[in-house]
Amino acid sequence: MKFYDLYMKNSEINFTIDLDNQNVPEKIHWSATDNPNEGINDTRAIAIAVWDHYHRGTLKIDLWTKDMEVFDMKRFYIEIMSGIADTLLTATNDPVMSDAIEAVCETLSKRLDEEMKAAK
Repeated sequence: MKFYDLYMKNSEINFTIDLDNQNVPEKIHWSATDNPNEGINDTRAIAIAVWDHYHRGTLKIDLWTKDMEVFDMKRFYIEIMSGIADTLLTATNDPVMSDAIEAVCETLSKRLDEEMKAAK
């Protein structure tokens, strides 16, 4: 055992998916050891990406329930992309790529706002 192993913290994130008889998600619950809100939380969508360093590619899981509204789904992915831009800047210090992603997010946000106004 190494010295730093004595102080290593573990954290868990768990997802439980309730499926209908056609394997379509009806409910998604999540819990995390570091969650400031106690108990299991429900959500209508999750997007998980994992870097596969053996094959140098991304593994992803995207799930959403039948109750997820289209406009909310679009907003969800715009916000994910914006978060990716922030993370990319922090991780790589590449403002050009980060700004390009943010510009796409701004364009998509404006388009979504117009779609929502037209739908009313």
